[in-house]
Amino acid sequence: MHNRVALYALIIVCYSSSASSLAGPSDDLFKAEMQPLFRTIDIKLDETQKVELSDGTTATVQLLGVESQRDSVLGMIDRATVTVEVNGEKAVLTSGNYRLPVLVGGVQIDCPVTGDYRGNEKEKIRNLWNIDADARLRIWPACSPWIRPGTFVYPIRQRWMATMTWFSNEPAGGNPKDGFYYHAGMDFGGTEGVTEILSAVDGIVVSRGKDVLPGYEPLMKGTDDCEPLLRNQTDAVYLKDARGWYYRYCHLKEFDPAIRPGAKVRCGQVVGLVGKEGPSGGWSHLHFEIRTLQPSGRWGNQDSYAFLWKSYIEQYKPKVLAIARPMQRAKAGEQVILDGSRSWAAKGIARYDWQLTDGHAAYGPIVKKVYEHPGIYSEILKVTDHKGNIDYDFAVVRVGDAATGKTPATLDANFHPTQNIRPGDEITFTCRCIRGASPSEDVWSFGDGTPSITVLSNKDPRQHAPTGYAIQKHRFARPGDYIVTVARRDGPDCMVIRRLHVRVHPAEQCSAAH
Repeated sequence: MHNRVALYALIIVCYSSSASSLAGPSDDLFKAEMQPLFRTIDIKLDETQKVELSDGTTATVQLLGVESQRDSVLGMIDRATVTVEVNGEKAVLTSGNYRLPVLVGGVQIDCPVTGDYRGNEKEKIRNLWNIDADARLRIWPACSPWIRPGTFVYPIRQRWMATMTWFSNEPAGGNPKDGFYYHAGMDFGGTEGVTEILSAVDGIVVSRGKDVLPGYEPLMKGTDDCEPLLRNQTDAVYLKDARGWYYRYCHLKEFDPAIRPGAKVRCGQVVGLVGKEGPSGGWSHLHFEIRTLQPSGRWGNQDSYAFLWKSYIEQYKPKVLAIARPMQRAKAGEQVILDGSRSWAAKGIARYDWQLTDGHAAYGPIVKKVYEHPGIYSEILKVTDHKGNIDYDFAVVRVGDAATGKTPATLDANFHPTQNIRPGDEITFTCRCIRGASPSEDVWSFGDGTPSITVLSNKDPRQHAPTGYAIQKHRFARPGDYIVTVARRDGPDCMVIRRLHVRVHPAEQCSAAH
């Protein structure tokens, strides 16, 4: 925690702008006119590498250990750690899962993925990172920004973690027979056909749907050990920036008319609208993914959590960000650790308050909880800074049957707008039971003293059905922070719960974004 605070302060002090150039569509497919500020290495256990950093200094890195922890429900990795020694200083890094780089040995370092995420001979796993070694590490100079200033913005018009997310290498689901899917890229839940998707970078449009910029067709061909860089997907847009990085946006409901192969785009330009098209799993969201050449020599996922975090803070200047993710799985009767320690406050965190589904309250960044019944729980985390500013997030826990591990079908819930809401503004709330009852009887409670409302979602269970989501409008009469809950019953003792945090600003503060 102290390393992260010191690191952020150091970055702010050393922060400086730099110009960027834009690679055009006629350039070589692999050409990069702007180098990233970090260096990536793939490293084997007990190996030592000397790395030249972007400022010309060097760091000596040794990988001392790799450990993986698996959940009891699916047997998937839910936490992977590496022990490293950097310039003589040892540290344990947790891979992905909403982690930021930390200061070790006078440099900044993180671990996007370990070799364990490739699976073993009994597991079918898509190696979307294309890692061959035991760990992948990224290293920055001590005072370097994580991404070049002015070259990256938050890619969706939405409050930070306003809805459900699947980030980095979260264990999304599956089974050993058919294959596990560890998420690669970033999923942002959003309101179908309404929430705007934005270009994160200045760049060019390489493809829109099945239309590909001439000369880039070779990138649609994969090999035995590497999936194609560009997928022939009707719901997707691919952009390329001056770093030679490729940005994949998919499941779009609509493309903006200006987005066409060969067109130049600017940071913050509208790309399209959130949808559930293509292989979306039936929930409305943006899948945002960066693909870059990796030390293995193949194209692999580039974790963007640090870039998203930094760009959001610079753009919207929140005072507090509560973070209670990632989602966890457990069987009934097992202990679960709720962790809010990755939360942040510009002026420092004063307290962590938890309101649990069973009615109990708890305090502190870490809380231990045992769930006696299967269900999907959403535990409320409230983070307060030293000035009294607050933010909320929700720790989602999927609890399976103690014997079989079976968990109920989940709910997805969204709202729009998520920013600049004033008293009396109309807000659109949507929900859908995913891979479950059709229709599903879902109960909304808006947290403002108004009566609960029951709606029927998933009337048509087909993945892309226009009537998949139930729509409900609501207006809040007064400013405040409201916890909105949508729930469905999946048996006598089994509840499925989703929560949303809605911030209603006083009318005179309507320009506030967070």
